[in-house]
Amino acid sequence: INAEYGDPRADPMRSWTFSLLALIHAAQSFDIPLLAPRDYAHGDRVNLKVNRIDSIKTQLPFEYYQLPFCKPKEVKNFAENLGEVMRGDRTENSLYELNMKVDTQCKVLCEPQTYTQEELSLFEEKIREEYRVHWIVDNLPAATRNHIFEPEDEDAYEYQRGFPMGYVEGGEAFINNHVRILIKYRSASQSADASYTGFRIVGVEVEPASISHEYKDINKFNIPVVTTCSGGSRPAQRVSGLKAATVIWSYDIKWELSDIRWASRWEHYLKAPNENVHWFSIINSLVMVLVFSFVVAFIMCRTLNTDISAYNALDLEEAGDSEIKEETGWKLVHGDVFRAPGGFNLLSVLVGSGCQIYACSILVLVVACLGFLAPANRGVLAQALLLFFALSGFCAGFFGSSMYKMFKGTEWKMNAVLVAFLYPSICAGIFFFLNLFVWAQGSSAAIPFQHMVIMLFLWLGISVPLVATGAYFGLRRQPLELPCTPHQIPRLIPPHPWLPAEWMVFVASCLVGGAACFVPVFIEVFFIMSSVWLHQHHYLFGFLALVFIILTITCAEVAIVLCYFQLAMEDYNWWWRTFFTTGASAVYLFLYSVHYFYSQLALTNFVSVLVYFGYMWMASLSFFLMTGTIGVVACLWFTTKIYAAIKID
Repeated sequence: INAEYGDPRADPMRSWTFSLLALIHAAQSFDIPLLAPRDYAHGDRVNLKVNRIDSIKTQLPFEYYQLPFCKPKEVKNFAENLGEVMRGDRTENSLYELNMKVDTQCKVLCEPQTYTQEELSLFEEKIREEYRVHWIVDNLPAATRNHIFEPEDEDAYEYQRGFPMGYVEGGEAFINNHVRILIKYRSASQSADASYTGFRIVGVEVEPASISHEYKDINKFNIPVVTTCSGGSRPAQRVSGLKAATVIWSYDIKWELSDIRWASRWEHYLKAPNENVHWFSIINSLVMVLVFSFVVAFIMCRTLNTDISAYNALDLEEAGDSEIKEETGWKLVHGDVFRAPGGFNLLSVLVGSGCQIYACSILVLVVACLGFLAPANRGVLAQALLLFFALSGFCAGFFGSSMYKMFKGTEWKMNAVLVAFLYPSICAGIFFFLNLFVWAQGSSAAIPFQHMVIMLFLWLGISVPLVATGAYFGLRRQPLELPCTPHQIPRLIPPHPWLPAEWMVFVASCLVGGAACFVPVFIEVFFIMSSVWLHQHHYLFGFLALVFIILTITCAEVAIVLCYFQLAMEDYNWWWRTFFTTGASAVYLFLYSVHYFYSQLALTNFVSVLVYFGYMWMASLSFFLMTGTIGVVACLWFTTKIYAAIKID
């Protein structure tokens, strides 16, 4: 390195670069203790844990043993974090017996199960709703293999988590009562450094089948001995249209040596066949950013410099006020541009909440890009969002109170209370309302009472005190020095030359500004929604970070451009219009969610539709606050810069 790039200690910037690269490398190679590899010896017991069943047609997961599957005499629940509980995960033990490198053929899981018509109808209902079964083996989700097309590799494949509970054929439902479990392992002899002994599991595949078993003998444990697991001419196990049926659950286990390293065993789960789409999206977004950057540079470097030079070089009365006023009217509103808008208390509250959401997003992206939100840590992303949002309460209180003080507000206690409770109360109310419907359905996605208490503590015990602390420091600091003092009498705003009504100008600004802010990110929104609602894997936080930066720059540039044109029209009421101009991108987000609902989803009941639109409305509200805040902060910086550069008598 020194020979090619020189000594990094000789250049501070280069030293920082090498330090950052070293940190990224360390983060990528860092193993969280809970995710450390486990080594097995030949014959060691390998636990197969059942997790849940879920479907993209209902978005309502259920506990595995809510259906009458074979279950142990004593069902043990394994500890779940808050994020797993919110996802509906309930990890429990099972009767499946797996031993390292010990193959098993046609083993019956439990005694023959005789099901009533009600139980068969329950199975049939879940099969028709396309529910999938989820298991966990050595912290890896059991998955089905899907072959994908890659020109360089004809045998390329990816994993789809879980396996179908059954299938529908000819109008009748059949249940998959037999599974062929293929477990891939890596031997210590394959490792060059011999860093471990024994074997490590690197993949779990499940191939389900529906077989109406036939048996003649029963062993001493009252378990039938079957030899029909290969299927062949045996009919499938039907569950529809029957008053009663006896089902035999069976499984095969095969162990296969693999050259997959333990550190890369998640690659097949997280394969992104549409990675090129991400790059095209980012390139298109960058082109739009460059266009807006050119417009902003033109305004700042040519128009404004010309205006400022003219204002500072000439006396308005001697040079002819009418000529300069006609060309550039933004200087004429210097006595009103920083006037406190109507409802400035609410504006400062919304900006404070937007800063909290923005800070939370940055923290989550940084931690994710450093590799700490590993997919093996189930539910950690949702948990990190809640925790970082609570910790970002300081930013909400600090920036909200700082803006309120800038407006010379006196009811600072009410301001701090609104920052701490307005936005979180709306989200908590919607969440609790939806949770009641999910609970009534018996879904495992319903949050239990003890976890609701934990979420309440994150809000009232962490977020609210941090908001109060941030408000204290925000009120103690010196307010932002504005270059112009508002006049006592507001200036009359001339009518718009093209649009006769003020509301038409407002709506036009929102439509244009919202579209310009949403277009650079809508493709990434598609992948995020597919990850959430179609249960696809989206672990490309690097792309998300780039798109987030592009979104920030785009919102700031759009707000500055439209604010300049507004001030040039001698309209100084830019505070609320700027907030809604960039925040209107949330309207496009919600409209896109409606399009996504009709084009990609096939939800089957009222509760599923209610949950979908309830959560998308909360996401749109959060997006509205964040993008609106970016616009207001950018325009505040812009106006203070341009009005500080001119001489005002």
